[in-house]
Amino acid sequence: MRNDERGSANRGRSDVRGPSRQGGGSRGAGPRTGAIYRGVPAAQRVSAEGEEARPGAYRGNAYGNRGNERREAASRREFGSDVRSRAASAPAVAVREPAPAPSVPPEENENLLAGRNPIREALKSGRSVEKLLVARGDLSGAARDIVRMAREAGAVVQEVDRSRLDQIYPAHQGLLAYVAAVDYASVDDLFARAQERGEDPFFILLDGVTDPHNLGAILRTAECAGAHGAILPERRSAGLGPAAAKAAAGALDCLPVARVKNLNRTIDELKQRGVWIIGTAMDGEDALTADLTGPVALVIGSEGEGVSRLTLEKCDRTLTLPMRGRIESLNASVAAGILMYEVVRARAR
Repeated sequence: MRNDERGSANRGRSDVRGPSRQGGGSRGAGPRTGAIYRGVPAAQRVSAEGEEARPGAYRGNAYGNRGNERREAASRREFGSDVRSRAASAPAVAVREPAPAPSVPPEENENLLAGRNPIREALKSGRSVEKLLVARGDLSGAARDIVRMAREAGAVVQEVDRSRLDQIYPAHQGLLAYVAAVDYASVDDLFARAQERGEDPFFILLDGVTDPHNLGAILRTAECAGAHGAILPERRSAGLGPAAAKAAAGALDCLPVARVKNLNRTIDELKQRGVWIIGTAMDGEDALTADLTGPVALVIGSEGEGVSRLTLEKCDRTLTLPMRGRIESLNASVAAGILMYEVVRARAR
């Protein structure tokens, strides 16, 4: 029989096996189809608990499942425990959310007023307001009245973005106010203090000291040196906020501090009342040998610019501290402390 006739005859049979390799049959003599079995059941999906799920969903065959079991058994022999059970019993890793930062620093809580009613009542009662922060934008009638009252009281009014107020204190109603740690005194209160002690007036004038830590340190030294009070301007000066009160270390409860609208006008008033105004400058007379007796007021300027030009022109005298090293200036609070105790030494002679 020819090959083509043989192939056509075999194509009609469904149970024909290919020639066995061990039977010595010729390779390629027939179609290499292998055995064909009928009636094989459909694959079924097996759940994790071993129960059968919906038919027809393929989950792998029995040989594959037995292979997985053999691999798990090998893992148990090697590591001494079931890897799958260890993974299932492992504690879940908790992701800890970062703690939210406080909206307001703890040391500033007592000196912060939020909302319109608390700020309005503080201004009506005469409480000293250092600064008023106003949300930038259109203000209602009530907010405009508060801004007007704050400016009349001498507070610094500053417009900021609403997001800035949200960072400081969320429930702000568009207004935040910082109040002074203590109430300010008047210039007359300072003269009355000197009169009660029976001493010549001794005042400290601060011109442009914007660092609250320096301000607090100067006020602390002034109280220790026996000064009768300090005077600072509303503008270009740090106020009696929390940082200054902390640096003063209790001096604000003992030393009266006056805040004036114009420092140069106050200097003219002090001159009319017999007080000598003594400034600090690089070309002044030696503070270690100068005569500092009598009623005096020391003017302390900022670290960067010193005493302003107009204020320096109004001073009766200027002092300087000799610099023996390479650095040409001292910290404002340090220089103020040395000069104040030179006044103490002059009065003790």
